[in-house]
Amino acid sequence: MESALPWVFNRLEPPYLEDPYPLYARARREAPVLYSPEFGLWFVTRYDDVWAVLKDTARFSSRFLMRTPADAPPAVREVLQEAYPELPMLVNDDPPSHTRTRSLVSRAFAPRLVAALEPSVRAIVTRLMDGFAPDGGVDLIAELAYPVPIEIICTLIGLPVEARDKLKIWTDDLVTLGAPGTDGDRQLACARSSVAFQRYLEAQIEARRSAPRDDLLSALIKAHADGEQPLDVAELVNLLIVLIFAGHETTTNLIGNLLVLLLARPEILRAFRDDPTLTDDVITEGLRMDAPVQGMFRTTTEEVALGGARIPAGAQVMVLFGSANRDEAVFSDPDQFDPARSNNHRHLSFGRGIHACLGASLARLEARIVLDTVAERLPNLKLDASRPPTYVPSLMHRGPQALHVVWS
Repeated sequence: MESALPWVFNRLEPPYLEDPYPLYARARREAPVLYSPEFGLWFVTRYDDVWAVLKDTARFSSRFLMRTPADAPPAVREVLQEAYPELPMLVNDDPPSHTRTRSLVSRAFAPRLVAALEPSVRAIVTRLMDGFAPDGGVDLIAELAYPVPIEIICTLIGLPVEARDKLKIWTDDLVTLGAPGTDGDRQLACARSSVAFQRYLEAQIEARRSAPRDDLLSALIKAHADGEQPLDVAELVNLLIVLIFAGHETTTNLIGNLLVLLLARPEILRAFRDDPTLTDDVITEGLRMDAPVQGMFRTTTEEVALGGARIPAGAQVMVLFGSANRDEAVFSDPDQFDPARSNNHRHLSFGRGIHACLGASLARLEARIVLDTVAERLPNLKLDASRPPTYVPSLMHRGPQALHVVWS
């Protein structure tokens, strides 16, 4: 084990909860691969090291528990026994089972199918905006950044849009269940929520088996790769949880982070209001500047030398996309928001390699339509200075929980 640092690497405590990037910069300078006893994790902070881990699927396995806390008390474990076991699915799986599952899901995110969703996204954004545009002030997360992606992922999968608020509660509780520092009583409530979530999805699967529809859930039930069995109920439940979570949580955070960046830079907001062709570059630079997924976990299959450290076999590793995206060795003036940056497409916010985000094009579509509509319909948009953004204490996810704004 490496010797302890003379400072604590904890991005969940103020001021780093609100702005982790100075902490990441210090780590890149002083301890680019470091062990944190507070989290029991090795953190990888430099771009080249992060990319090396993502490519090395043999020594850095994606197998890890996403939702089951390691420190769960007996009462929590007893409740979780009522649920389907947490199976590896896409983000926490390795080949060949990862290859099988990804091949079944990837067809739903083909470019022509994503492009076909644009009218639905525009209709949802317009309806929501019509509801609050005359008010002069709103929480843009609650009223726009959250409902747009969750309604779209419900439509895509085939779940009733009316269930969106239940789904939000359930996915939030899953984040809390696995979050460091969640106390036993809260873990117990979240475990019960997890079981309720799975029972709901099980019922949806059984209903679709009885009466298939033209939706992703029906397609997943009957789909199978050559020589493979179709997904069973437990696999379907776990896969749906991943799709629902990734389909709305990360996109909500992407939109929220972009809005925070633009509210601090009104000149850029005005620029792409006048020239909408700039929006894609703004989104790409926003992804680099403030990643909605700050990092992902891996588990070493053998001892590995990396970045001047030796990581033991069986260690949990977190590759920090948020830090790699501001690595001075790759991006000049990395703390400067510059949509014209020539290499901002090299950001790692959607991952790379076999685990590159399947829904990246859909997330960009939703973010583009939201930003264009906000710029057009909310003139003189400003942050409500009396209520600054607040952030959820999560190592993996980053985005404002609330974003109160005013306009004239």
